[in-house]
Parts: sequence; structure tokens; C-alpha cells
Amino acid sequence: MSAVLDSNRNGFSPMRMSDIDEIMEIERSLYDYPWTESIFADCIQVGYSCWAYIQNYQIQAYCVLSAAAGEAHILTLCVHKDFQGQGIGKLLLEHLIDLAKDHRAEVLLLEVRPSNTTAVHLYHKYGFNEVGTRKAYYPAKDGREDALIMALDLSFDT
Repeated sequence: MSAVLDSNRNGFSPMRMSDIDEIMEIERSLYDYPWTESIFADCIQVGYSCWAYIQNYQIQAYCVLSAAAGEAHILTLCVHKDFQGQGIGKLLLEHLIDLAKDHRAEVLLLEVRPSNTTAVHLYHKYGFNEVGTRKAYYPAKDGREDALIMALDLSFDT
């Protein structure tokens, strides 16, 4: 963390390369198979919509969205374990839905582990439907876990 505090970074802030170390701490604390530093760096460098949610100079959550050709795809949405259950995941999801609409996406897609019932419930609550399965998509301790493919139709909102 930088010794210089940036008082303008409260709430949603575009993810910066200097955020990656703090984000990696969160990734490693939550996932057995976390994204790597280079994945986050690549997402920032290619211009994906990468956001950190910051309060009191601490990254509490982050998300990445790609958008092209009428589709948007949530690549990751993650809330620090100390801040889960406080509605931050909802804030991130609403932010990503708004960004997808800003990109004129007609559909917003994501993959989620079926075992992540909290996330699956949240996505259903926001109108996402299960549209398919990616077999053996995620690494798991006992081999691989499928991914649910979920979609939110934005065509009526754009």
C-alpha cells in the first residue's frame, strides 16, 4: 500500500496496477485457485472495465467486466471476507449491470460455481437465468467443478 493516501478513492474507483497486491491478498484468502497478478494486469491493460470498491483506504471488493458486440461478461465479482453480508456484492452487481447498459449490451453473462449458493441466489434475485453449464470449468480439490452459465436480458433496458 502506498504511503500517499488518495482521499478521492472512496466508493467505486477504477482499478489501478497499484491495487493488484491488495486485491491478490483478498483473492488468496477466498479462493483455492485464485486469479494471478498477471490476469488482473492483463484485464487493466486491455481496457476491461475493472473496478475496486474502497472504503477507509481499504479495498473491500472488486469486479471486472468485459463488453463487446452487444454482450457483457462479468469475469469476477469478489467481496473481502470481512465485508461479506453487508450488501457490497449487491452494489457491485448493480454497478456492473449499469456498466453493461452503458456499453449497450443486450445481455449480461457470467459463470458461477453451483456450490456458491449465496452468489447463485443473488444473481437469481437480480433476474439472471441459468442458460447452460460449462462442464469441468473450475478447478476443485477433487478434480473439477462445473460452472452455471447465467444471463440477464438487458435488451429491454438499453
